[in-house]
Amino acid sequence: MNQSEVVIVTGASHGIGRGIAEAYVAKGAQVVLADINEKSGKEVSEQLVGSLFIKTDVRIEGDIKNLIKQTMDKFGRIDILINNAGKSDFKPLFDLTISEWDDVINTNLRSVFLCSREVALQMRNQEKGGSIVNIASTRATMSEPNTEAYAATKGGIVAITHALAASLAEHHITVNAISPGWIETGDYSELRDIDHVQHLSGRVGKPSDIAKACLYLTDPQNDFVTGINLVIDGGMTRKMIYEH
Repeated sequence: MNQSEVVIVTGASHGIGRGIAEAYVAKGAQVVLADINEKSGKEVSEQLVGSLFIKTDVRIEGDIKNLIKQTMDKFGRIDILINNAGKSDFKPLFDLTISEWDDVINTNLRSVFLCSREVALQMRNQEKGGSIVNIASTRATMSEPNTEAYAATKGGIVAITHALAASLAEHHITVNAISPGWIETGDYSELRDIDHVQHLSGRVGKPSDIAKACLYLTDPQNDFVTGINLVIDGGMTRKMIYEH
């Protein structure tokens, strides 16, 4: 990875986003941590040499424009965008308010549109274009009860990914999605054997599993890969399950 590569990761202060940021920093990239949590964001930035924290509420267009402006002012380019920020609000369908629905939609899906649009405005002027990766979910294609808003956003992310890939191809910008399955962001040691063995891989996923996929999809040598949704779930969505 070129030392000059500039990477923006949204929702970077914890969980999968932090794991992704760590992976790019380890490769020598300049990483911009975009997160609404100022305390956590600054703490992570202090721990990751080569990172910069910019407080960003991805629900707000002005915050996203500010994120891009500050990044361009400091680094002069943006090579990679990881749209990771998201939230869930799992509650019974009949109790889900329209404001709660809108909040999940705006946080998870509208933010992908806004961030991608603003970043692409810069990437299209760069000789080598750039790469965008959107973090979706296996919940785009399978569900538990009471997950309507979250499932809708993740399905939307998969769809907007191939639309963006088509729209931005002429600018040499690749756009791909990753759909994680169970990625444990808490204490991995507390997981039970039954948690691991239900996966074909024999284990629950880790943030590093998603980070490695981001590195692959954003490698300039892999520019033949665009418009895909890469499922990383230990085989769970391909496992036939009978209840006996």
